[in-house]
Amino acid sequence: MSETRKIAAILVADVVGYSRLAGADEDRTLSRLRGLRSDLIDPAFAAHHGRIVKRTGDGSLIEFRSVVDAVRCAIEVQNGLIERNAGVPPERRIEFRVGIHLGDVVEEADGDLMGDGVNIAARLESICEPGAICLSDDAYRQVKGRLDLAVTDLGPRQLKNIAEPIRVYSLEVGKASQGSPAQSKRRSSLAPVVLGIAALIVLVGAGVWYFLAANRTAPVAASALAPSATTLPPAEATHLSLVVLPFTNLSGDPTQDYFADGVTENLTTDLARIRDSFVIARNTAFTYKGKNIDAKEIGRELGVRYVLEGSVQRDQGRVRVNVQLIDAQSGAHIWADRFEEDVADLFKLQDEVVDRLANSLGSELVKAEARGDRRIANLDAFDLTMRGRASHFEVLRRPTKETNNAARALFEQALAINPEDAGALAGDANTYLLEKSVGWGSADVDYDAKILGQADRSIAIAPNDPDPYSIKSLYLSYVLHRTEEGLRAADAGLALNPGSALVYHASGSAKNLLGMFAEGKSDTLHAIQLSPRDPELGIWYATLAASDIGLGHSDDAITDSHHAIDAGYRTFPVYSNLAAACAMANRINDARAAVAEALKLNPKYSLKLMSERYHKPPAVLEALRKAGAPEE
Repeated sequence: MSETRKIAAILVADVVGYSRLAGADEDRTLSRLRGLRSDLIDPAFAAHHGRIVKRTGDGSLIEFRSVVDAVRCAIEVQNGLIERNAGVPPERRIEFRVGIHLGDVVEEADGDLMGDGVNIAARLESICEPGAICLSDDAYRQVKGRLDLAVTDLGPRQLKNIAEPIRVYSLEVGKASQGSPAQSKRRSSLAPVVLGIAALIVLVGAGVWYFLAANRTAPVAASALAPSATTLPPAEATHLSLVVLPFTNLSGDPTQDYFADGVTENLTTDLARIRDSFVIARNTAFTYKGKNIDAKEIGRELGVRYVLEGSVQRDQGRVRVNVQLIDAQSGAHIWADRFEEDVADLFKLQDEVVDRLANSLGSELVKAEARGDRRIANLDAFDLTMRGRASHFEVLRRPTKETNNAARALFEQALAINPEDAGALAGDANTYLLEKSVGWGSADVDYDAKILGQADRSIAIAPNDPDPYSIKSLYLSYVLHRTEEGLRAADAGLALNPGSALVYHASGSAKNLLGMFAEGKSDTLHAIQLSPRDPELGIWYATLAASDIGLGHSDDAITDSHHAIDAGYRTFPVYSNLAAACAMANRINDARAAVAEALKLNPKYSLKLMSERYHKPPAVLEALRKAGAPEE
């Protein structure tokens, strides 16, 4: 077996008092832990470039590119847990200990890590206080000039089974720095570390967005690690991070909610085309609809710098829109405006919002990407398309043949009025893709025409809309097994829509089918990062499980499958993934139970079906055979 020796930043974490929590209420504890992993922990790992090496029940071993990434991730998770434990009785709180070390490790052929670097991180975690982060001296040296947390020098500690004492530093999350821990007694007058990693830099002539954070601006982590001017990451790797909250319907007529939702959705799509932007996907944003949540809390939860909110009032032939931009870190209102236009000029209204938003932040909007040359000629068709999109959200919550047909009826009414409505074409194609994928199909339907044909027409009319690229890619990859074409369709969509969670998932799905499991996992994790509360999250975790099975990470695949099930995506392919992963981990009883669930959901479930229709590789089929799946 080949192995590689290298230096790595290692993070080890586990739940404080897990046995006690599980003994008191095992089902509730497992459910809460899975929810935390789904909503907070795994997205934080992905955002900070962490690789999950292994999970050990309630614990995790994660490899990072740098100590800075590892500490930022740990701070984000610990702060998130503080928020989630607010109001929870102490005996029911889920708290983590975290140990971080920079040292020598050995990476084996299967990706597992061994050696002193791992052992020291594990021992640091074991002596850590609940909610804190313990760093070795080697790790602390990488970040000590950039911390804005209270740090306690615990001195040299003799760690279990480690030959030499290790100097240990404890980061106290939630407490501001009072000075350098090594010098605070002698130099109490030291100035605090400068805050402001998330400050916006305006480069007037460049016409692009610049933020001081790597890959994704995470306010919690950014405020804790503030690099000096000489260590700023390159500007081209940074992002404008934003969420557009569902606009409030002030019309006094609940049936007009769909109209406000449509304005929100289209504005989200347009803003996502700003070069180098990071815009939370619409489906996650819509989970906040009707909720009175502070902008600071939303910023912390989603890891965004700005929150855009507003209201829509439609009256006769006119629409009034109020919009305001909020700094999610300070809560300050930094820009507000009001627009009133004829409904026929709705796209002009959206253009004004995007342009004024860009100008208020001191950058030039790249207009060719911010908005296409789309104009809906017939208002009735546009109205029906927005109703269809609102109905489609219902399909995501309750996927039945009836709800799917209800959404299709609205899209097809729109197409009867205006056959060139790009949104209706994509929406209609999506209903046929779902119908074909889950087995509701009919032999007399030309699915190539209904899905590929309509998706291609939608792209021709509105080439910047991400939806038809996702639909086309998934159909080519999963249904027609023309996977290389499916990947090309996803690549084309991402070239125009780099902020589309849907297209990232389609890309990850295609890469899995091509055996590019590491790349597929990366794309799917990015989709989850872009839309961490998406109604399709269960599907994405099922795709993630397929990646981890292909990589031989059976424990991660088991966790991914449980995330999919917990999110409501209880389908026989998910239980098939779970069965294969459990068999690979030699958890045969669990594997057989998963096969039994798959057969309940689809009595035709068999190795033949998984081979011929789902093209599972021989290793997976052998694992399913070991789990007791029927041959035919």
